Amino acid sequence: MVQNIRNDEGVLRNVASPGQEAILPKEGEKNILITSALPYCNNVPHLGNIIGSTLSADVFSRYCRTRNIRTLYVCGTDEYGTATETQALKEGITPQELCDKYHALHSETYKWFEIGFDHFGRTSSPLHSQISQEIYTNLRKNAYLERQEKEQTYCEGCPKFLADRYVEGTCPYCGYEEARGDQCDGCSRTLDAIELIKPRCLINKAHKVTTKTSAHMYLRLNAIQPDTENWIRHSWKEGRWSPNSVINGDGDIIDSRLKKGLLPTPLTRDLQWGVPVPTERDEDEMARKVLYVWFDAPIGYPSITANYTAEWKRWWFNPKDVKLYQFMGKDNVYFHTVYWPSVQIGDGRNWTMLHHLSTTEYLNYEGGKFSKSKNRGVFGPAARETGIPVSVWRYYLLSTRPETADAMFSWSDCIAANNNVLLNNFGNFVNRALKFIASQYNGVVPDSGDPPGPVSPNDAHDTEFIAAVNNLLKDYIDAMDAVKLRLGLQTVMLLSIQGNHYLQSSGLNKALMLEHPKRCAQVISRAINLIYTLSVLIYPFMPSTSDSILVQLNAPARTVPEVFSNDILPGHAIGKPEHLFKKIDESMAETWRAKFGGAEGATVLTIDPLKAEPGKSKKGAGGKKASGKVDVIPDGPKSEVALALEGQIEEQGKLIRQLKAEAPRTPKLNTQINENVEILKKLKADLVAELQKS
Repeated sequence: MVQNIRNDEGVLRNVASPGQEAILPKEGEKNILITSALPYCNNVPHLGNIIGSTLSADVFSRYCRTRNIRTLYVCGTDEYGTATETQALKEGITPQELCDKYHALHSETYKWFEIGFDHFGRTSSPLHSQISQEIYTNLRKNAYLERQEKEQTYCEGCPKFLADRYVEGTCPYCGYEEARGDQCDGCSRTLDAIELIKPRCLINKAHKVTTKTSAHMYLRLNAIQPDTENWIRHSWKEGRWSPNSVINGDGDIIDSRLKKGLLPTPLTRDLQWGVPVPTERDEDEMARKVLYVWFDAPIGYPSITANYTAEWKRWWFNPKDVKLYQFMGKDNVYFHTVYWPSVQIGDGRNWTMLHHLSTTEYLNYEGGKFSKSKNRGVFGPAARETGIPVSVWRYYLLSTRPETADAMFSWSDCIAANNNVLLNNFGNFVNRALKFIASQYNGVVPDSGDPPGPVSPNDAHDTEFIAAVNNLLKDYIDAMDAVKLRLGLQTVMLLSIQGNHYLQSSGLNKALMLEHPKRCAQVISRAINLIYTLSVLIYPFMPSTSDSILVQLNAPARTVPEVFSNDILPGHAIGKPEHLFKKIDESMAETWRAKFGGAEGATVLTIDPLKAEPGKSKKGAGGKKASGKVDVIPDGPKSEVALALEGQIEEQGKLIRQLKAEAPRTPKLNTQINENVEILKKLKADLVAELQKS
């Protein structure tokens, strides 16, 4: 098929997609290094884990590539420590076998969710041990280690010191008899294993458990604290961190540990599964110990990079040319803003340190919490079993990303997001424009009269449309540069609303083509170029949807434009138009609630949720309408325009609710709310008028 695409410098994407080729930073250019919190290797991730770190980091990674920025995104499984040993004990396998099993499960889950790592590694590699031991040795050379003795539980039958999770007994505070060595599930108190009454060894409960003194090496965080605090204040300001539990929006350090004064923290453990402690002659007592997992876990970021490229130091010892963005849930903030930076400072080398911190609150499930033990919620590969396409999963999770407060997963909201926003708004605009050009122009883009490049805002017909598109493009870039991912996604949907409104207000139909052929050519050409713009804006959030649009456009991947431009030129042949989304039967919400709600022994039939074709309603469907739709029910099938308006109303309503939730309520915010309410009223009036035509 003939292609006629403007290929001026900067129009097309020239940075490789995730995982395609080895990426190295380039001196004097912007280079972005991205990590997401390493998932622990003793369980499978649920939806909250995915949106909390890996999916969010993937979106930003893909966005950077659409700006032609050299970008590296690494992650991997955190494999050492007590939790791995105890889980392996429960499953009757070795720690290595357990890690192999769960590393594969994590990899499979992230692959299905289209998480585009450049490398997904693991912390049980030889390079990880080597780099961890090197950092430990540097801390010792720089006098940041000290020896301390601590009384610990000891099993005479094993015989060995027992880590906290290897011990259970009676809680000294509430009398709960199944308390663990680190915490009592009866009263939720944090415990020290030596506090337990009648302690039992989990390996063999008949063994006698006593206490012995063990020597360990501690990191002198107290000595590093002044430098750490100076670094926190500088990086917070320069990198525009999201609000978190360590430093507030005014730049005041609020972490209680820092305010009280940091204490030396242990770096070694009496375990077998871990990185061996590097010893000197006078430290033979450390020879059979391993590094504490909280010490070696963040070292996984550089060590996984080292397994990706032998030139890993060009990423990790290059603060001049590399900016580090780290994504995690709120419970990991201390270790990424205090603990790990203190280790880097104490190591003494010129590390690439945290530039921007992006955190999320918790995603809960249908009024409660995710629970693997209770089979409550969607875990790992189970998302695929629903039949919901991965693009829909990604859209819904990102549209509800818990950026400032905990969010709630809802099956009804997930279905509404597909039907009202993706299908009726975004998909309708793309399909309507492409079908028109296929049917009326034999799939060839007509001559609009617009020269290649940016479209003049001083246009005889479309001044408002072009200005609105340009403003939304600026809003999108500003949001994504600031890692406000949910706002970026909302802006994409507002752009597709603009596209639908443009087609409607321009009166695009066969009559326009016959009576005003020049204007019709202009309208459809501009619509096609807006779709080309949408293909790149949606790419970070829904890469498969972006790929499908590009196939239908018969166009190469492009960069994010700063202004609306004419890039698909006259004579270009498009591909075959296809629907991007299908309707999901609303009744499936109850089916999925039953399947993933934790009811033991529940048997649920597998039903194809994608029942109705786009633009068609279910015959004989009864019951109440879902919330968020207007209270107008047509007698017959709705037109594509009506379906598009319903999607626009849904998205506009969501925007207004979010604006009303912002604080403080300033005059500017009130004006913005009122303006958007007027837009909503206009959309509803347009829908009523459209339905009356039916």
